[in-house]
Amino acid sequence: MTAINPWINFNGNAEEAFTFYKSVFGGEFVKIIRFKDLAGPEFPVADAEANKIMQIVLPIGNSLLIGNDVPEILGRVNENENRSKISISADSKAEAERIFNGLLDGGVAEMPMGDSPWGTYFGMFRDKFGIEWTVESSSS
Repeated sequence: MTAINPWINFNGNAEEAFTFYKSVFGGEFVKIIRFKDLAGPEFPVADAEANKIMQIVLPIGNSLLIGNDVPEILGRVNENENRSKISISADSKAEAERIFNGLLDGGVAEMPMGDSPWGTYFGMFRDKFGIEWTVESSSS
C-alpha cells in the first residue's frame, strides 16, 4: 500500500519542533540522524552544523512525520511562506480537540475547531514553528 509521509524542513530547530510534536502525538522517534553522524572525508560537516538534524522520524498512526534542518549553505527556509498543510484525521471530536489545542500552543488559529460546511469537525492553524496543520474528525 502506498503511504504519504510529510517531510518538513527547519532552520536549526527540527529537534525542538519534533519534541513538541511528540508531546502531542506520543510515541517514540524511530530515527534521529545528525549531520555529524554522516561526517567523513567525502561529507565534511562544519562544527556549527554537526548537531543539527539530518533526519528525524516520528510515527503517527500508520504514517510517519519526517523532518530535517536545512544546512546553512543551502539558505534559510522561509517560515512564513505557505509550505503546504499537514492534515490530521482524528477518531473523535475529543481527539481532534486534544490534537488541535496541543499543537496550537504558541501558534495561531486560522479556523477554530467547529462544524464544517462539508459535515466534519474541522480546524486549521499555524503552529509556533510556522507549520500549517488541519485537524478533522468525521465522528463524535
